[in-house]
Amino acid sequence: MFRSRAPRPGPECKRRGPPSPIPHPPPPTLQGEPDATRCDTTEALRSRGCENDDIVSPASSYTKLSDRPLSRGSGQNEDPVQLQPQAVRLNLRPGKPVSLRFRFRRVEDYPVDLYYLMDLSYSMKDDLENVKSLGKDLMKALGQITKRARIGFGSFVDKVALPFTNTNPAKVQKPCPEDERVCQPAFGYQHVLSLTDQAEEFNQIVSMQSISGNLDSPEGGLDAIMQAAVCGNKIGWGDSTRLLVFATDDGFHMAGDGKLAAILEPNDGQCHLDKSIYSKSSEMDYPSVGQLAQKLAENNIQPIFAVTQNVAPVYQKLKEMIPKSEVGVLSKNSDNVVRLIETAYKSLSSNVIVTHENLPEDIKVTYTSNCENGGVPGPRGVCNNVGIGKEVEFVVTVTADKCTKEQSFQIGPLGFREKMNITVVTECECVCRDPLNKNDPACGGQGQVTCGTCVCNKDFVGQRCECRMGDKNERDLREACRFNNGSVCSNLGDCVCGLCQCHAGEDGRNIYGRFCECDDRSCPLHHNRLCGGNGKCDCGKCLCHQGYDGEACDCKKSDEACRKGTSVCSGRGNCTCNICHCLPGYKRPFCEECPGCPSPCGKIACVECLGFNSGPLKENCNSMCSKVKHKVVEALTDKKPCRWKRSDNCWMIYSVKDYDALTCVPPCLPECPKPPDLAAIIGGSFAGVALIGLLLLLILKGIIHMKDLKEFRRFENEKKKAKWTNADNPLFKTATTTVQNPNFSGD
Repeated sequence: MFRSRAPRPGPECKRRGPPSPIPHPPPPTLQGEPDATRCDTTEALRSRGCENDDIVSPASSYTKLSDRPLSRGSGQNEDPVQLQPQAVRLNLRPGKPVSLRFRFRRVEDYPVDLYYLMDLSYSMKDDLENVKSLGKDLMKALGQITKRARIGFGSFVDKVALPFTNTNPAKVQKPCPEDERVCQPAFGYQHVLSLTDQAEEFNQIVSMQSISGNLDSPEGGLDAIMQAAVCGNKIGWGDSTRLLVFATDDGFHMAGDGKLAAILEPNDGQCHLDKSIYSKSSEMDYPSVGQLAQKLAENNIQPIFAVTQNVAPVYQKLKEMIPKSEVGVLSKNSDNVVRLIETAYKSLSSNVIVTHENLPEDIKVTYTSNCENGGVPGPRGVCNNVGIGKEVEFVVTVTADKCTKEQSFQIGPLGFREKMNITVVTECECVCRDPLNKNDPACGGQGQVTCGTCVCNKDFVGQRCECRMGDKNERDLREACRFNNGSVCSNLGDCVCGLCQCHAGEDGRNIYGRFCECDDRSCPLHHNRLCGGNGKCDCGKCLCHQGYDGEACDCKKSDEACRKGTSVCSGRGNCTCNICHCLPGYKRPFCEECPGCPSPCGKIACVECLGFNSGPLKENCNSMCSKVKHKVVEALTDKKPCRWKRSDNCWMIYSVKDYDALTCVPPCLPECPKPPDLAAIIGGSFAGVALIGLLLLLILKGIIHMKDLKEFRRFENEKKKAKWTNADNPLFKTATTTVQNPNFSGD
């Protein structure tokens, strides 16, 4: 018999026989499969009276501590049971998953508590008028769901601190516009009415409410939701379905916004209602969305965001972060709020989301269900469209990573107070085995479990005695997993029955091959991409896509980038991997230029006679230049064509290709300097002289004018300084005129 051992984190038990081939992890089971992933030492077990062959590990299992049947309905005084079982004790081996079934069924007439939390900023004035008469309609709508319904009311605005609210004392007392007659002082959150089944009381209390105001657009709604969630005793939450209707027409402040008002203390998630007013509003920051979601889940509260169309997208995003929440769009004056709450409640109550609370660090939990798309394990169990009375079943798989002390956690559907309590006990010691179980199922029916290992029957080896050796022994099977006498499965896999089972690469690479010697990442990179992005990596070699070649698939099989016109690399190189490899001296991309080569502007005499019908070879041009090919083109394409000055000072402009093809611009005449234009020269001279004379006259005129102006100003100044005396001239006598009347007589 051979004994095989599973890997374990604890102390090893002594064992007999050769080691097992490479182990593999055990599958998850439903209640009661024996396993041995950790055990005490054989010596310790001997001291307890266990013989070597009687030492086994205990089974991983669970025990139902409370298993009341599910209720079919809930009477007025009945304590309804909606989940089964209610309490379980799990005995877990570290690393050994254990699964248990969990059933849930919604009962009829389950009590409902609805707390209406309303934004009382000034923009909600019209909405408040409709809410004042909401009580009867709301209770009537809830009465169609359950006979045990209660409603409450609370309101909020924002923190009384700049820049959220005007802190001028007069504005704090009346934050509304001046023409508003009824306005209550600014506040953060106030609890107005605890949950009650009296619709008239709701209408009476709410009708006494008045509008308030603040400065900025976002409101302090998260503060209000947090206090409504954690102040359960003051709100009056009961053992019921808890709904919180959050009505607003604007966004919300969140954690960090308090810094704008120098409020730096984080929100502690505790109740701070003093005389129904949130007393820490101006001392603590707003809560974060994650913090709020946690408190809502802990208190089984399902929020319904009744918001206006303009902010609905914001609250849709918030809904994605808060499980078991719904968003409804309010009309401009909130007259559709009852219908909105009915629709949201139906949606919330028909979706069952099972999750856990107070999960210890070293415990992992996954869920599957018998609902649509519920077969894939996940961190939550989800069933949609679950009607009243419909039973759904979840399979909860629990795994302990290591040995821990006894711990408990809870599992249950979100929005319901009922939870299943799970107590986890890890079994980390070996116990004596029943000697009658000779072919244990944990050893594939081919061995016994002894001290945490499988002691296999003859011709069987392996962790669970899964390998039949035949004519080979265990050593031969392990050698079959070695490549060139190297390590077993290249240290990248497990040897199982002489075959390598490769591990998954830590960086996501796929490891494969007979000896796990291959992977899909060990290939050359080009431009920092595996196989240049143009191929597939296969066991260290690139398998290039069609049209590519090279070690890293970096060679494109094309000459498209080498062509200019019809010429490939200008005839001066070879095109490889779509790149010109030019002759020495020539430059890419098309091998056209050769900066270090001798000037191609040779054969000047032949150019002169062939292109311009002149020069020393004019008479015997055909015989002397017979090997030179001459071609006339419409325009030269060379960036730097050849230029040569003849003896008559005329310039020849031409181009040489490959030293034997000459071209020139029609009509192939040289550029000769033009003779001087005598008329222009003479005319220019006269014009120059006349211009100079005119300029001199203007200068002279200007000088004279300036001089006269200066003299005139001096005269004016002296005139102002002159002083004339007022004395009489002694030689001057005034003229005297005497007129006599001839008719007058002195007598």
